[in-house]
Amino acid sequence: MHAYLDPLPLIAILRGLTPAEAPAIGDALFDAGFRVLEVPLNSPDPLASIAALATRFGGRALVGAGTVLQPAQVAEVAAAGGRLIVMPHADGAVIRAAKAAGLACVPGVATPTEAFAALAAGADALKLFPAELLTPPVLKALRAVLPRELKLLPVGGITPQNLPAYVAAGASGFGLGSALYKPGDTAPQVADHARAFVAAWRAANGG
Repeated sequence: MHAYLDPLPLIAILRGLTPAEAPAIGDALFDAGFRVLEVPLNSPDPLASIAALATRFGGRALVGAGTVLQPAQVAEVAAAGGRLIVMPHADGAVIRAAKAAGLACVPGVATPTEAFAALAAGADALKLFPAELLTPPVLKALRAVLPRELKLLPVGGITPQNLPAYVAAGASGFGLGSALYKPGDTAPQVADHARAFVAAWRAANGG
């Protein structure tokens, strides 16, 4: 997973994406530098969108599902070609199912207890959710006690404007939702949003 995040540690959260839109939206994001694409399972026909993106990008991008709530859903995502499981919570059963299937897993956590439990279950990185609640000072406190090499990815309400404060507090990257893509956005609009986030990330990291 880190091979996809290291060049640009921004995850595109494509909630509401339809299979028909997936290729064009995926291309816009890929061209902007995104290498991790997540289709939440509460989107229209999400497995078809995941399959379309996985087929289009193959090993060039890490494609998977978000809002994965049950262990049984892991197998469905894997069958569609997904290789990433993102969760809003830290259910150890889902994490273990993902790792048993050979998939990367990023559970959502909001407390140190959840964070350490998720790591013990095999999490590859942690989604700090919701970021509106987990402000930069909270992130800084979590960063002080969690493993230094662990990727901490705030999700929820992240914009190019507030991203730098989270980077300064120790964020390793971000999951980006409606400020990057929302239903009805065209591929050119998503490309513009993506470029703004890439510019903000690079500026916040000294270049």
